[in-house]
Amino acid sequence: MNLNSLDLNLLVALEALLREASVSRAAMRIGLSQPATSHALQRLRHLVGDPLLVRSGARMELTPRAQALRGPLAQVLDQVRGLFIPDDFDALSSERHFRLMMPDLAVELLMPPLMEKVTKAAPNVTIDVVPWRGPAIFTAEFARTIDLVISIGDAFGGFHRQRLYTDSDALAVRRGHPVGAKLKRRDAFLDARHVAVVIRGQSEDLIDGWLRAKGIERRIALVVSGYIEALHVTARTDLVAFVPRRLIGALAKQLSLISVAPPLDPGIDEQFMFYPTRAQTDPGSIWLRNIMLGIGREMEREKRKAA
Repeated sequence: MNLNSLDLNLLVALEALLREASVSRAAMRIGLSQPATSHALQRLRHLVGDPLLVRSGARMELTPRAQALRGPLAQVLDQVRGLFIPDDFDALSSERHFRLMMPDLAVELLMPPLMEKVTKAAPNVTIDVVPWRGPAIFTAEFARTIDLVISIGDAFGGFHRQRLYTDSDALAVRRGHPVGAKLKRRDAFLDARHVAVVIRGQSEDLIDGWLRAKGIERRIALVVSGYIEALHVTARTDLVAFVPRRLIGALAKQLSLISVAPPLDPGIDEQFMFYPTRAQTDPGSIWLRNIMLGIGREMEREKRKAA
């Protein structure tokens, strides 16, 4: 292959086509017309010597050669883009797009103050929040698209970790619940019907693994995929949710909930911010991380004042 004749824009088009497996969606992703993207696909087929996308019924599928290109191509384009990252970050004029991964409770607690600060300092910066996924399904390809992760634990390879804030778990029940404060007693806790929160990538609610180690099994009546879903159901039924205390506090007035201390102390949860090693010295990433760390410090100060 004569690299002198290679148009790097074709690689950008190829990345979009391999990611979307659709000419029309790829065109939208890179801001080209559909005919122009279709023409780029034809040139790429000739260049690679492979059809890359083939029709299967009403949809397009990647060929094995196309599948094999996805990872290496993403790495090459990351490196090329890195050549042109500026040495500084002008928040006021930046049009940068950041992609964050976090569970719904972190969205509820962190995104309002984050967006307030970002909007003031960088009105043209955009934030894309994607649902949390566990380390088992956090693929290398997906990781390359992420700027920040908010999560517990330390199992995200290729990412650095900084503590953001602390929390503890409590029982959420609707105001006027027939048992209510009695749930702090073990017998009432065991008699109650619970909502379990099983997030994508997990096999069970984390609190159940902790309880089982102490010889306790909850009566689980409902399983949902998010903490906010659990609280909305709890607010309208007699079910009980074992969830982070900060989240209950954030939604208590809106949903008419009360927080009850569980019969066993679950201890302190630590919520962390993870950022990719490749972005360690990136000025834009540093700017966003500093804002997020500032929010975490504000949350900890408020917690100490309330104690």
